[in-house]
Amino acid sequence: MHDIVSRETIGRLESYQNILEVWQKKLNLVSSSSLQEAWDRHFRDSYQLLSYLPQNQISLIDLGSGAGFPGLVLAILRPENLSVTLVESDFKKCVFLENVSRETMSSVTILQSRIESLPNSVQADVITARALATLSHLLDYAFPLMKEKSICLFLKGKEANKEIEEAQKKWIFDLEIYPSLTDSTGRILKIEHLKKK
Repeated sequence: MHDIVSRETIGRLESYQNILEVWQKKLNLVSSSSLQEAWDRHFRDSYQLLSYLPQNQISLIDLGSGAGFPGLVLAILRPENLSVTLVESDFKKCVFLENVSRETMSSVTILQSRIESLPNSVQADVITARALATLSHLLDYAFPLMKEKSICLFLKGKEANKEIEEAQKKWIFDLEIYPSLTDSTGRILKIEHLKKK
């Protein structure tokens, strides 16, 4: 990532990492074991979604943002034509996200809300989520937020295939599966044309 991203952007991501380390002491944002490998486990993991985003001006909703992965990282990496909304129900985590956004000069919208309580007017071109719920539940959350040509990008672990089979009992969708660059058992799921059965 260092050889592709500008020095200024790397500096913002490093500021983000520093804030994460400070806040982790009082708020459980990521697993303690992953904090030592935060650059690979969280930042690079989020970064890999960049190549799957449409290149034009788009809006993105990150569900259950927590510590801001992947939504806030993507906002820092692509500030020029990516409008990012972070959805998080926990007040303290929203304060953390606001702090990182301010310190990294990232233009994001932070909504403190349960996903299922979002108004119908909240929609986006891309829906992302990481370590939030099973695929079937993610699709329940994403469906009301999607436009006709919206896509979902979900970072999933070793249970991805099992979750896909379960989701296909309830949903019809076009699916592309990509290997994760940071986890040998991880997968990136790109979902389009989502419909209920």
